[in-house]
Formats: sequence, structure tokens, C-alpha cells
Amino acid sequence: MSELPNWERGVLEKLAMSAIQEQRRTRHWGIFFKLLTLGYVFLVLFLVMGWFGDKSEGALSGGKHTALINLNGVISADSNANADNIISSLQEAFKDTHTQGVILRINSPGGSPVQSGYINDEIRRLRTLYPNIPLYVVVEDMCASGGYYVAAAADKIFVNKASIVGSIGVLMDGFGFTGAMEKLGVERRLMTAGENKGFMDPFSPRNSKHEEFTKKMLAEIHQQFIDVVKQGRGKRLKETPEMFSGLFWSGEQSIKLGLADEMGSVESVARDVIKAEEIVDYTTHEGIADRLAKKFGAGVASAFPGFGAQMSGFAIR
Repeated sequence: MSELPNWERGVLEKLAMSAIQEQRRTRHWGIFFKLLTLGYVFLVLFLVMGWFGDKSEGALSGGKHTALINLNGVISADSNANADNIISSLQEAFKDTHTQGVILRINSPGGSPVQSGYINDEIRRLRTLYPNIPLYVVVEDMCASGGYYVAAAADKIFVNKASIVGSIGVLMDGFGFTGAMEKLGVERRLMTAGENKGFMDPFSPRNSKHEEFTKKMLAEIHQQFIDVVKQGRGKRLKETPEMFSGLFWSGEQSIKLGLADEMGSVESVARDVIKAEEIVDYTTHEGIADRLAKKFGAGVASAFPGFGAQMSGFAIR
């Protein structure tokens, strides 16, 4: 086979090199667009899941402002309304030198007395540490039980006339299945080390000794709740026989009882009371890593149901 003329060989070489260069360009652009898409996906995840951190907004404010923290939903260790989140938000708000006042906006039916107590204690500590920065609670739909436990530490409580306020009481709920088990022919085989380890077991018959012990414990925690409310509200409180019975009242009635102070919203309190209309949100929003860690912790705990699981229904709400 005869060799190709030089000019033909040159054309073929150029075509081959051109094809190779085009493939390289295509591959490079493909990698670029894949990286760009991946970066966009991560950016969306960062924004949606809160991975960027949640207190940057306060740092962006260059002037005097009202700090806002939201407490929404059930107060518990495994919800967004947990003591760690609320306390860290409060600390960030108070230490900002531009903060003129702090508003804790509450919309909660209550929850854990421990988590509520942590928040109440920290509010009182911060109010002592920063005496020139007031903290006001603004109630939206509901500030009941554990939510009110938190609110009682505020300088003032503002409500809407239709808000639900109060429910100062403690409960421990559960179920009993012994009747259903008898009908189904199910036999409970519970073995314990310690005569009270099966305390309030829902699959065992009612135990009057356990019930009496529980009532005493609930009464003790109820008194702690009452003491916190009296300490926080002071002489403003107009006690009635039903005030600490677990009943709740409208915002309008709660003012008459001294459970709240005035009508107001976040905007009106910032504008008319704190005198700083700019509102900066310091609320901590958990990222996906935090949520996964909590779920993993809860999963590990559920693998050992014998350790305190009978107490899971305990709450102030």
C-alpha cells in the first residue's frame, strides 16, 4: 500500500488533533457543569437546612435594633424548641452591643419542665448580667404550661386578646392495656431487679403505691412551677383559687389576673416600648447534622427501653 501524500497526511493529522481537542473541551465543559450543578445543590441544602449557622443576621445589623427569638411548638429536648437552642439564641442577642431590648415570641402548648426550667433560669441570669437590656415576651396563639413557665421570667408579658394563657399544672399520662390483654389471651411476663423497676408499667395492673408516689412527685413539681410564677410575676399576680389548677384564660382575662401585662405584638413592642423598630432575628435553626445526631441518639435510647421509658409521658402542658 502506497504512502499518503504529505498534504493528505497533514490534513488527517489536523483532523485527528481537532477531534481530540474537541473531545477534551467537551469533557472539560462536562466536568465544569457537573461541578456547577453540585455546587448549586449544596448551596440550596445549606440555605434550606440551616448549615450556614443562624446568628449571622444579628452580626449584619450595624445599628440599634430589637432582638427577636422565636419559641414555637412543644418544648422538649428533641424539638427545635429545646433549651440549648433557645438559650444560645438569648445569649447571642444579649451580648450584641446594638441590642436595645429582646423579644421572646412564644407560641407553645408547653412541654418538658426540665427544658422550660433551664430557659427560665437563663433568662433570669441574663437579665441580671445585662440590667439595661429588657426582655419581653410576646404571646401569639398560645403560651400554656411549660410555655408560661418560660414567660414568667420576662420583664413584661404582652398578649393578643384572644391568646390562650395559663394552664399552670403538671401531668403524667399513659395507657393501660391489661383489659385488652385479657381478652386477647396475652400474658405479660415482666422480670425486674428492684421491686419498683416496673413503675407504672402499662401492661401490668394498676399499683396504688406507685400511683400515690407519682401524685406526690407531680405535686412537688407543680409547687416548683407555682413558685416560679409567683417569683416572676410578683405583686402583679391576682391569685384566685383556680389560678394554679391547670385552667387557662384568654389574653384579655390573663391581663386582669396579672398573668400578663398588656396587649401588644412584636412590632408594637419593638416600636413603642423598646423604641428600636429594626428587628433582628436571633432564633437558632438546627442544621441537618444536628437533626440527624438527635435522631441517632433517640434511636440508641429506644434500643434500651427498660431505662426510664415508663416516664416518657411526663410533661407540663
